[in-house]
Amino acid sequence: MIWKTSRRSITIDRPLVMGILNVTPDSFSDGGDFVSLDAAVERAEEMIAKGVDIIDIGGESTRPGSERVDDETELRRVLPVIEAVVKRFDTPISIDTSKSEVARHAIDAGAEIINDISGLRFDPAVGSVAAETGSGLALMHSRGAFETLHSEPTVDDIMAEVTAGLNHSLDEARSFGVEDEQIVLDIGIGFGKRLEQNLELIAKLGKLHKEFPNFPLLVGTSRKSFIGKLLGGRPVEERIYGSIATAVVAVWNGANIVRVHDVSETVDALKITERLLRV
Repeated sequence: MIWKTSRRSITIDRPLVMGILNVTPDSFSDGGDFVSLDAAVERAEEMIAKGVDIIDIGGESTRPGSERVDDETELRRVLPVIEAVVKRFDTPISIDTSKSEVARHAIDAGAEIINDISGLRFDPAVGSVAAETGSGLALMHSRGAFETLHSEPTVDDIMAEVTAGLNHSLDEARSFGVEDEQIVLDIGIGFGKRLEQNLELIAKLGKLHKEFPNFPLLVGTSRKSFIGKLLGGRPVEERIYGSIATAVVAVWNGANIVRVHDVSETVDALKITERLLRV
């Protein structure tokens, strides 16, 4: 499997680790930790040394209760980091945004993947940017407006809902001329889904793999609230092992990419998982 970006073709012949680098003051897990340029670049270097495959840089928090920021604020946060990381390292950079202008400037600065949590619903022109630049495009399943991403009424059949939503995002991307080889699909763990539905999506990921056999699947469970609930109310900083467990099961069931905070631990766990999958 190949994921085409604006700078390279990423071969997906093993599970890939996408490391999270939030340069926001209010992200749920690491908000404020990497808002300075030096801290952000140091964190990128640390993740690369630990074996990360892709670095996902975000300048707008999508945690429950977060508020939208304007393009200028988001660009001011992410562009210096993208430019500095690209100048020093050759690791693929993803821009975590649902805004077309932010995406365009980020690609110009050296990012090569757009990670859109809205699946082109908030700003369909993100698809145009991906088509024009040849960037990779991660399309996530979600429902509702930005303000209601985590409070939408849940549906009864989550597998059918995610399948339909991802198909809609695919049709939208293709309408702009985005090639299938540029696209990765994200099942949207934690966004408008009950705890049991998050578990169902991970446990039955193989069914989605059969629905979308030509597309890599991305799963992001890292430190999310459903893990804390399953562990009796654990705070964010105590959800590492639960996060690793969900990443391992997701890969076992067909995930090609996992998006994580804890790179070193996940890389080690997936090395063992990959070896077992080859037995």
